[in-house]
Amino acid sequence: MKISLDWLRTLIPTDKPAEEIGQLLTGSGLEVEGIEELESVPGGLRGVVLGTVLTCEKHPDADKLSLTTVDVGDATPRQIVCGAANVRADLKVVVALEGATLYPTQGEPFKIKKSKIRGAASEGMICAEDEIGLGTSHAGIMELDTDLPNGTPAAEYFGLGSDSVFEIGLTPNRADAASHYGVARELRALLRQPCHLPDISGFHAPQEATRNISVTIEDAEAAPRYAGLLLENVQVGPSPEWLQRRLRSIGLSPINNVVDITNFVLHELGQPLHAFDADQITGNHIRVKRAEAGETFVTLDGVERALRAEDLVIADANGTPMALAGVFGGKTSGVSDATTRVFLESAYFAPAVVRKTGQTHQLKTDASFRFERGTDPHMVPVALKRAALLLQEIAGATVAAPVVDEYPTHISNTLVRLRLPRVEKLVGQFIAPERIRQILTDLDILISEELTDETGHAEWILSVPPHKVDVTREADVIEEILRIYGYNHVALRPHNSASYLAKFPNPDPEVIRQNTARLLSGQGFLEIITNSITNSLYFEKEGETDATLVRLLNFNSAELNVLRPTLLHSGLEVVRHNVNRRQRDLKLYEFGKTYHQKADGQYEEKNKLVIYLTGNTAAETWQQKSEKATYHQLAGAVQQVLASLGFPAPTSQPVQHPYLAGGLTLLAQNQPVAQLGAVSGVVLKKLDVSQPVWYAELDWDWLMRKYKNSLVARELPKFPEVRRDLSLVVDKTITFDQLQQIARRTEKKLLQQVNVFDVYEGDNLGAGKKSYSVSFLLQDPTQTLTDQAIDGVMQRLIQQFEQQAGALIRK
Repeated sequence: MKISLDWLRTLIPTDKPAEEIGQLLTGSGLEVEGIEELESVPGGLRGVVLGTVLTCEKHPDADKLSLTTVDVGDATPRQIVCGAANVRADLKVVVALEGATLYPTQGEPFKIKKSKIRGAASEGMICAEDEIGLGTSHAGIMELDTDLPNGTPAAEYFGLGSDSVFEIGLTPNRADAASHYGVARELRALLRQPCHLPDISGFHAPQEATRNISVTIEDAEAAPRYAGLLLENVQVGPSPEWLQRRLRSIGLSPINNVVDITNFVLHELGQPLHAFDADQITGNHIRVKRAEAGETFVTLDGVERALRAEDLVIADANGTPMALAGVFGGKTSGVSDATTRVFLESAYFAPAVVRKTGQTHQLKTDASFRFERGTDPHMVPVALKRAALLLQEIAGATVAAPVVDEYPTHISNTLVRLRLPRVEKLVGQFIAPERIRQILTDLDILISEELTDETGHAEWILSVPPHKVDVTREADVIEEILRIYGYNHVALRPHNSASYLAKFPNPDPEVIRQNTARLLSGQGFLEIITNSITNSLYFEKEGETDATLVRLLNFNSAELNVLRPTLLHSGLEVVRHNVNRRQRDLKLYEFGKTYHQKADGQYEEKNKLVIYLTGNTAAETWQQKSEKATYHQLAGAVQQVLASLGFPAPTSQPVQHPYLAGGLTLLAQNQPVAQLGAVSGVVLKKLDVSQPVWYAELDWDWLMRKYKNSLVARELPKFPEVRRDLSLVVDKTITFDQLQQIARRTEKKLLQQVNVFDVYEGDNLGAGKKSYSVSFLLQDPTQTLTDQAIDGVMQRLIQQFEQQAGALIRK
């Protein structure tokens, strides 16, 4: 939200600099994220002053140049070479001094330097209006008629001012500050200085009218208050410069005087307005009603929208919608250049109704921003009269009828009990009752009753105005008091402590996640974060439905209509994006959720860690050639992650994954914890990924439940290890993992490591056979192994390989 300091000062006169005001607002909860300096003329005419030409002679070496001396308020006049035909002695002029930067109406900025022109020194420049950005004329230098002394800044003469614009990060609970007047009220409490509403005492409306626009509220719960005013003889045209400057200062583009006035009042008072072309209101009657389900309505942006029965609309006598209440106007009923009669709307709509309509139709406007957070029902007639006076002044309008103000049920102030001892308990510091009273008064919170409880402590019954939409409880009132009292005024105690309701988890899942992320990043992987919303066509064919998908009821695009059941496809979109931009070597990982609908209609979320590997593992250099990423590199990264979580030796089985074309499922404690392999070509084609991708998916929820944070340290063995090799011929169906498990079961004490270093298949082995060359590392931590002990282990291994795997030992 943008707030103009120059505009703000019309509501609360203050000479405080912008930086100090910014600090005050930030300290009270209206965080000023930045302050932008705006100048009515670029450069602010810094270094440009008024002067008088003392002498003017022809340049000795140029026919069209004059050699002048100019008094600019210094002790010594300056010599300036000028080419304007109208330069002469005793002329009051605008002079740009050395060092000034000028911003001409056309062309690039340039800096004034001391120079020589045809051999004559020139110490500045006498300016035309286009040279300093004040107009387009270049017929000659500016001729001034003023008694201001020489040396007066030109900005002062032309009445040019600068403005500071605050960028405020408005939180949803601070709807009361969503305007210049709202911020002025905040400063009133912070500065202890009065602020005021714009003067509307000059507003007058006739007591009766032959023709007026009547209003009927058909849903008082959705529209508690609706006011309107008919104006005639409206002359639609451009807004005056001051109004355009106000709107531009907060980033709005002027449209025409009627629309500009409604926008101006919105940002001044926080009350949205809407202007209807009164001649387009059929039957001279407005109905505030719910829409008919399925009826269509064309909004100001030219989009035809299908309405829901929940949408609140402003309709004519026939029930035809003219505007989405509090959100957006209609194309046919809006003000145009031909409009002469305007019906001005000012209303209070229920926040939830406006919010639902805005979300349904994906419309976010300045009006809906305020209505859905809560506006002030008491500001409705004030804003209406303020806009009417401006329309009279700027557009020549006349008030043609009395104000129509339908307010069936008055919105009362909220009563809140405040126990004064409770203030000290929650703030942590005593605040004098008179200071509390003062703060509440400055915030428009009235003390309606002062009581004493049974313990003799004071308590007040407070009346909170409706514009304080977030103040409904005692704790809210204390927060208001503390905001204005100042967080910085609460002294820190020597020994601070904090209490909490919940225990910190041990181990902390977030810490484990960060450690795992650091592990993968240390191996060269990059973390990605992808959208949880994806395309249902990734998982089902057109015309078919998948009951397990979690579908969005209100999606923006058919390509983003379900919550992802797997992270694979959104990650492949990242791969595709990079590969298409010639970034083909990728090592990626992501922590994320998957979403599923169960058979009983309930929903389920699962946390996953996924890893992607594609392209080359390293760029080609003079030392080595580039190598394609392999399954084993992916498996190594997965093994490291599992080992860091306390699962160092998982078993494996062939993968059963709908999107993988081969690979392994890793098991820990007989539970599948990771699936890894090559992404299916069908999936790659559907995602338009042009190169192979290795993919791993880890069950992060199970790993967190079974995480082992204990660290066991062992002394390094003092005795040597011994390696023995075997060549085993087995059926092709036998995997190395099966052989490894046989070895581990057979020898649990001395066998330290089992590794396959060669796999061979050939005709000489026989049909359906293959050969594994396997190494075994043996070690006894208590003594040196003897040949007898080694041979005994190897004989037992051979025997079990023959019995359990049908192995033939090659010799």
